[in-house]
Amino acid sequence: MANPHVKAFTDDNFDQEVLKADAPVVVDFWAEWCMPCKVLGPTIDELAEKYAGKAVVGKMDIDAHKEAASRYGISAIPTVIIFKDGQVARKFVGLTNKEDLAAAIDALA
Repeated sequence: MANPHVKAFTDDNFDQEVLKADAPVVVDFWAEWCMPCKVLGPTIDELAEKYAGKAVVGKMDIDAHKEAASRYGISAIPTVIIFKDGQVARKFVGLTNKEDLAAAIDALA
């Protein structure tokens, strides 16, 4: 991940970085082999820059970090979950446009 605004979430840092965050957290559950995930990548980058300081935006590779993906029932990717106060606030399964994701972040930020 070349974008400094996009966090890398792992099973080790998930609780601290996502569930205990003070701001809304956008988690893009993805995998390297997933073409729709690659298509969504630039949207995640743009959201991370747009919401820097207002929301945390990051990605979680479900092949390398299976625990959180299992905990949140990720059965299709890409899946984007927006967390607020440690709880799932919104969940988007499949390729989602930037406007819908931004509107969901705006409603929580």
